[in-house]
Amino acid sequence: MQRIAESELIINSRGAVYHLDVRPEELAPTIITVGDPDRVAKVSKYFDSIEHKNQHREFITHTGYVGKKRISCVSTGIGPDNIDIVVNELDALVNIDFATRTIKPQLTSLQIMRMGTSGALQPHINVDDLVVSTHGLGIDNLLHFYRHQNNEEEKQLVHAFVTHTQIQDSLSQPYIAGCGSQLLKHFVEGYHHGITVTCPGFYGPQGRVLRLGLMHPGFVDRLTTFAFGNHRITNFEMETSAIYGLGKLLGHQCLSMNVIVANRVKKEFSKDGNAAVETLIKKSLSIIEGI
Repeated sequence: MQRIAESELIINSRGAVYHLDVRPEELAPTIITVGDPDRVAKVSKYFDSIEHKNQHREFITHTGYVGKKRISCVSTGIGPDNIDIVVNELDALVNIDFATRTIKPQLTSLQIMRMGTSGALQPHINVDDLVVSTHGLGIDNLLHFYRHQNNEEEKQLVHAFVTHTQIQDSLSQPYIAGCGSQLLKHFVEGYHHGITVTCPGFYGPQGRVLRLGLMHPGFVDRLTTFAFGNHRITNFEMETSAIYGLGKLLGHQCLSMNVIVANRVKKEFSKDGNAAVETLIKKSLSIIEGI
């Protein structure tokens, strides 16, 4: 088996993967990712016990138990570029032997579940509602750095999306990846289901105008009106497609859950976003404990 060089997989002096500063034994097989580093403690306060706490830059990890379920909560920071770091390092912790720097012969498949905030793109999805992403549709370009291939239905969906949004000449070719079906079946009651579009920024890429004009001023409206069979775009944010795409390629089960803090169609924003996030955490944790 080929050895992975020190420059490609950086392991620090305490035997932990570089960015996360986590050792293999400090990671649970079920992982909750959150964008905000402060949200890790908001999740882990519901743990019955905490074994490990690690922090390096914006990456904070708490590992412990909810009942008999061992869980790690990891902050990713914002954006697909950070997801590239986090998902690759999570995978390395379980599928690469740090002593020999070689890939383990047997795959360990993680459960990776995002708890985030998002903007709704449909009028019937209200602020403070919960959305689970059946697919992540990326306009962020990350997955194009890896070998990947969509199935025929996914290719048709992407083609329909490009045709409908008219972005083919000025933005990266979109990509799409589905969620982990073994996880999705547990998150039905109380959650909207639909496609989540992942953007490479918060302002222009999500159609916000401050002082700069937009290349595609009607982009948000086209996302709202897009349809492909029974599929609709429910929301957009900045991480889901990267998690789904990398997770699928690496053999992990992934799911993205978001609380809606803004409805971009109705121009509304949550009056208490912190309380809405708390609802997402408590409801989703109670489900995760039983999976």
